Amino acid sequence: MARIFSHYPITCSTNLGFDLSSSHRHLRRLLFRSTFITPSLTQSPYKNWIRRFVAMDSSGTDSAKELHVGLDPTTEEEYATQSKLLQEFINIPSIDKAWIFNSDSGSQAMFALSQANLLANKKKKFMLSGHISNESNQSVNFHWAPFPIEMTGASAFVPSPSGLKLLVIRNPENESPTKFEIWNSSQLEKEFHIPQKVHGSVYVDGWFEGISWDSDETHVAYVAEEPSRPKPTFDHLGYYKKENSLDKGIGSWKGEGDWEEEWGEAYAGKRQPALFVINVDSGEVEPIKGIPRSISVGQVVWSPNSNGSAQYLVFAGWLGDKRKFGIKYCYNRPCAIYAIKFTSDEPKDDDANEFPIHNLTKSISSGFCPRFSKDGKFLVFVSAKTAVDSGAHWATESLHRIDWPSDGKLPESTNIVDVIQVVNCPKDGCFPGLYVTGLLSDPWLSDGHSLMLSTYWRSCRVILSVNLLSGEVSRASPSDSDYSWNALALDGDSIVAVSSSPVSVPEIKYGKKGLDSAGKPSWLWSNIQSPIRYSEKVMAGLSSLQFKILKVPISDVSEGLAEGAKNPIEAIYVSSSKSKENGKCDPLIAVLHGGPHSVSPCSFSRTMAYLSSIGYSQLIINYRGSLGYGEDALQSLPGKVGSQDVKDCLLAVDHAIEMGIADPSRITVLGGSHGGFLTTHLIGQAPDKFVAAAARNPVCNMASMVGITDIPDWCFFEAYGDQSHYTEAPSAEDLSRFHQMSPISHISKVKTPTLFLLGTKDLRVPISNGFQYVRALKEKGVEVKVLVFPNDNHPLDRPQTDYESFLNIAVWFNKYCKL
Repeated sequence: MARIFSHYPITCSTNLGFDLSSSHRHLRRLLFRSTFITPSLTQSPYKNWIRRFVAMDSSGTDSAKELHVGLDPTTEEEYATQSKLLQEFINIPSIDKAWIFNSDSGSQAMFALSQANLLANKKKKFMLSGHISNESNQSVNFHWAPFPIEMTGASAFVPSPSGLKLLVIRNPENESPTKFEIWNSSQLEKEFHIPQKVHGSVYVDGWFEGISWDSDETHVAYVAEEPSRPKPTFDHLGYYKKENSLDKGIGSWKGEGDWEEEWGEAYAGKRQPALFVINVDSGEVEPIKGIPRSISVGQVVWSPNSNGSAQYLVFAGWLGDKRKFGIKYCYNRPCAIYAIKFTSDEPKDDDANEFPIHNLTKSISSGFCPRFSKDGKFLVFVSAKTAVDSGAHWATESLHRIDWPSDGKLPESTNIVDVIQVVNCPKDGCFPGLYVTGLLSDPWLSDGHSLMLSTYWRSCRVILSVNLLSGEVSRASPSDSDYSWNALALDGDSIVAVSSSPVSVPEIKYGKKGLDSAGKPSWLWSNIQSPIRYSEKVMAGLSSLQFKILKVPISDVSEGLAEGAKNPIEAIYVSSSKSKENGKCDPLIAVLHGGPHSVSPCSFSRTMAYLSSIGYSQLIINYRGSLGYGEDALQSLPGKVGSQDVKDCLLAVDHAIEMGIADPSRITVLGGSHGGFLTTHLIGQAPDKFVAAAARNPVCNMASMVGITDIPDWCFFEAYGDQSHYTEAPSAEDLSRFHQMSPISHISKVKTPTLFLLGTKDLRVPISNGFQYVRALKEKGVEVKVLVFPNDNHPLDRPQTDYESFLNIAVWFNKYCKL
């Protein structure tokens, strides 16, 4: 019988919805979590939504009645109605990762999924397994396990290359040990508790994260927080205690010690990432010596182990010896690919000298995502050298390879071969350049030189095949599809992928090499029956929706503008097929992404699909400066933020009005971060254009932001267009320029009712930036509403925060669009 991976006997639960049996104190934590300027979750607008939970109170009292603050019944009813539908959308799982293993009975698939758990305010993680069978008629069937398995308390789970073992890592929420579990198909084989004196939590952040099995499946290399550094200790009288003091006294307390730089947003309180190897048989953990503390390590992989040659740990490393700027979403931080020899023999004190660290990419300013080819002859990596060299937080990337020595002896200098170079001005319909967020752990087809990856291509995400020898790039996902595609894993020479659009939930696809109708080599894609069941309300809400990509010509083309920046921008228009049935357009939301060097692809978003389902059309604008359109277009924006990007957004909105697909009297605007910067700019520069606005952690004043953000270099680069002006001590001229280019410079013209959603722990755009703008609007009598989330940082993506934010956005927009 085929082995199904869901048969790992891991302690689990298969309940993927709310746990209604949770105690009443969990509800209280939910209800009193937020601090608001306007009514919170405990107050009247949410009373009906929580009534079914409050009813569980064993006292029999209806606590919701105590929360009433006298808002009108109509508003109260709207919150109740909207919350029920939003919950259906929030409950849709995400398909995050997949692994494929080959066995005598065929291929086995294992998928990692996640789902919001509102009551716990966390993501449930679970895995779903299946057997892949290729039928005689060239069709493919997935035979799914009957139930998914929730990985309760798991921070990460990583199967071994053969699929015979499963590593489960459980990070502590306090100073407890980190747990490593090794499972086979029938039982728990090993469990190791790694104390804090060895290392802290394992990095599972998707950036420094690197968990890699060796080919023998006896060792796992990984990145974890280094042990806590010594802090000064004082006795009960306040006297300093020497480190080796034997005097325990009657009490003592620890001081804070020296402050150390951190990597900013999302890394507050995280210690330096360091490299470790665990022996999965003995549980012995070896810290890898010889790596300077000035290097923050990540993304570790093992070099090939063949012919008795030396084996290396190869990893990306970021320099942070002077100043650590925020690294989250910032690819412009210098980094390199390093290698250090590994031996499983007893470590010696002089190992750091015996096994020196090698910088394999000295001649290039950026290298990350190292991957070895199947035959071990090549080391491939991605480079963001354009971002590092220019200063843009993300830019067009390149792909490179290094010939790996068969004898394991690394030369003093390595020859870096360009595989994919930066594209400046792509021709219409042609490859626009590389924009990847990572590579598959095993991205290779059987020929050994074809690498599969996912990248942004204008307003879509696509799957590409890259020939490592010739540099030839071909599109594997359908060229006539406006959906977004993401490769999850390879099954030999076939691809398991997920595809979605703004109006279609994620679907699993299976791609095989074959011949198209004209007899030309092509990828043939099959639909796989989804193991995920979507609610009737969700499917009904999506059933009438449609989308298309609009091309919006640029009007003000200056002589000094690069050719690639003169091309039309794109906007994704999402609407109902029933729109204009009564002769009127549905209200429109202009949706603006952050960055600014990011992109809004044609992919599914639960919250945006919810807004579409309640009657809103959307215009999702990819202004110049977005990823996916070539480097010319991207680099045309720095130095012109607040003007060029604002004009592009207004141009797209006016284009929709001229096409007759937008009602000028019912247009709203929504954006976060730099999208919030644009939102607050638009309501100032075009005060009569929008009937309502919503801004999530917006940049409102760069002059006040520059001294307190984790990315002050962003303010200088986007304001001046280059890195040469950066200083830790901005001049009066700098601050004046920042102010002039910020939304607050247009505050006197604003009259649009605006909803603000702010996170107290945001280090990227600290909350004071939004509050200054809010108070200025209040001073001049503009209607505002503010929700503050005390435990959220920049993305505002914790389940309860995400839910509550979009519930309020819907009600806010409904109020002014009279929907």
